Amino acid sequence: MIYVFLADGFEETEATAPVDLLRRAKKDVVTVGVGKNTVTGSHKITVLTDTTTDKIVLDDSLEMIVLPGGMPGTLNLEADETVQKAIDFCIENNKIIGAICAAPSILGHKGLLKGRKAVCYTGFEKELTGAVIADCPAVADGNIVTSRGAGTALDFGLKLIEVLDSKALSEQIKSAILFE
Repeated sequence: MIYVFLADGFEETEATAPVDLLRRAKKDVVTVGVGKNTVTGSHKITVLTDTTTDKIVLDDSLEMIVLPGGMPGTLNLEADETVQKAIDFCIENNKIIGAICAAPSILGHKGLLKGRKAVCYTGFEKELTGAVIADCPAVADGNIVTSRGAGTALDFGLKLIEVLDSKALSEQIKSAILFE
């Protein structure tokens, strides 16, 4: 199972593009509203989530969590106790964490990017404490996948598929959606 956390002020493209691609890859994706089922993005698009943070279970069925960026969505994710517990669970159990745009800053603030390659939205690099800043749309280093922003959301989703499943499946979906 994959949890995609959505907090008020999330960047819509950074959430929906990876959800779409992961579901095309036949992955069990659950959108999780932080504190409520109806969440409004930074561009006033309202989404009804599959569940809420108070109803999720952190156990071996969890394969990955995804943290979309956007403001104030990133700040709202970082302030949420359940999101923090999910990050900790993933680190402790070697599960995959995906973060895009400003959201890699959450991982940086926790010291999880030290010595790892990472990318983020321009200007947030100083928040990625100890990271080796890469120059690409999306990068995986161990179980952490990061990406730059809305314009790289498809790259991010495809990289998540590659890390979770295989490069072959990622390439198959890339071809199917005519992404060049």
